[in-house]
Amino acid sequence: MKRLLATTAVVAMTIPAMSGMALAEGPYTIGVSNTVQGNGWREQMICAMRAQAAAEADVEGLIVAHRNTDAAGQLEDLNNLIEAGVDAIVLNPANPDALNSALDAAIAAGIVVVAVDAGVTAEGAYILSNNQEEYAYLGARWLFEQIGGEGEVVYMRGIAGVSADTDRDNGFQRALAEFPGVSVVHEVFTGWQQDQGKQQMFDFLATGIPFDGVWTSGIDNVIVDAFLESGAPLVPIVGADNAGFVQYLAEVEGLSGAAVTNPGSVGGAGIALAVDILNGNAPAETTVLVDPVLWENATAEGQETIAGALNPDLDPEWPVSVSIPGWTDYSMAEIIACEG
Repeated sequence: MKRLLATTAVVAMTIPAMSGMALAEGPYTIGVSNTVQGNGWREQMICAMRAQAAAEADVEGLIVAHRNTDAAGQLEDLNNLIEAGVDAIVLNPANPDALNSALDAAIAAGIVVVAVDAGVTAEGAYILSNNQEEYAYLGARWLFEQIGGEGEVVYMRGIAGVSADTDRDNGFQRALAEFPGVSVVHEVFTGWQQDQGKQQMFDFLATGIPFDGVWTSGIDNVIVDAFLESGAPLVPIVGADNAGFVQYLAEVEGLSGAAVTNPGSVGGAGIALAVDILNGNAPAETTVLVDPVLWENATAEGQETIAGALNPDLDPEWPVSVSIPGWTDYSMAEIIACEG
């Protein structure tokens, strides 16, 4: 329970947790299911899962289903993990509802289910996620304030139908409602893919339609690249705490921007939570939310924070927040090695 006492996460939900009794006897085999490959955030999430599993004395194996697919493909992967006899499943869900047949079957079989990054609706599943609504709200509010409370912004989302994107849209719309002088001039779904997002920005810049700022759902450093390569005047840009974007906030002259923390290491925290539950140390509630923090380069204090967060050892698409205090136990070298 030390993890639960040490974490700064906010816990909220009404579904009661399962019994504190262990559901299996260690050592454990944990299954992992993820549906987006090649995205830096998701790759860090998988590496955090591997590193945390290696750090857990009670884990003897990890079975990883990590590919580009949709909810139907993930449903197949989940059923395969159940068939393999895993003790727990940690997944980043493609859809909050479409996976319930497999998740219900897993829970009925005594398999612990932990969703990370986004929620699921299967009763008895646990959720450990960055607070996605607050993530979007913080960044959008900062952006709207930066442009003086009026103007037009480009709204670059993630994947339609994924609960993380839905939650972020709720946060974005909440901020938008507070600034009636701000409107969305262009809205796109990037698929959380760097190349796709960059090309979408190139295409919109080529239209010549004026706008005052850009909010991105974590596809950020390549958006700055699109401005620089096209020669377009920079506008305020909001992204995540990805290493490349954080570096740009420190180094690109004329760039005003903010990074909102959204650690992919929530995947490692999901492994830790699964082990806690298996060992009989389930939390009192089934949802744990990790609250984000905004870093901006428009003030001296913000610049100092960003300078302290720079990490040239990381892939530009990896968040600089590589661990979650109170949850993850691996070192920087271990998550970068991505072994386990």
